[in-house]
Amino acid sequence: MTFDECCGPVLSGVRKAGTAEALMRSRFTAFAVGDSGYLLASWHPRTRPRTLDLDDTIEWYRLNIESVSGGTPFDTAGEVTFTAHHRHDGTRGRLHERSRFERHDGHWVYVDGVVSPG
Repeated sequence: MTFDECCGPVLSGVRKAGTAEALMRSRFTAFAVGDSGYLLASWHPRTRPRTLDLDDTIEWYRLNIESVSGGTPFDTAGEVTFTAHHRHDGTRGRLHERSRFERHDGHWVYVDGVVSPG
């Protein structure tokens, strides 16, 4: 699937993420392209930081969704467990997280996550 078919319309605001997993995928893409505005806008106001400084030396290149609980168009909350792969200074790394999402004002937003050894 291409950027224009998947996350491009969500990041640009043309389409809302219909599920928690779709929001997770769009947020990963926002990290990959350095779109801190989208990341902040898709964060729950209750837990959103005032600012977000992304490290442009990290190259995010692959997302593996490991499990999804809830987060469907019929739910009000959901969890997505994933591993995000990156490169930094020539070294590969990964981030393993269980993220929580909620519906807020009719659309999915990121609440918080628990990072664990991946």
